[in-house]
Amino acid sequence: MGRIMSSREFNQNPSEAKRAAEDGPLIVTDRGEPAFVLLRYDAYRRLTGERGLSLLEALRQDEPEADFDFAPARIGDVARAVELE
Repeated sequence: MGRIMSSREFNQNPSEAKRAAEDGPLIVTDRGEPAFVLLRYDAYRRLTGERGLSLLEALRQDEPEADFDFAPARIGDVARAVELE
């Protein structure tokens, strides 16, 4: 389990909280009960299974879930005349 820090300590010294989260999850308590977890972003991405794509990969759309039809609205369908008074 990671380190535990009260919300008061967290608010008074956020730099210490970030240093503590370098070693593993930091549990922040609120009135003695665990309320939040602070962890490095790369650890969060591993936990969620999020895979980052480069811009080139995103634009190539080689993956099946990236296959979609793109039909933008015509400008005449979304534009309106401006009423000036």
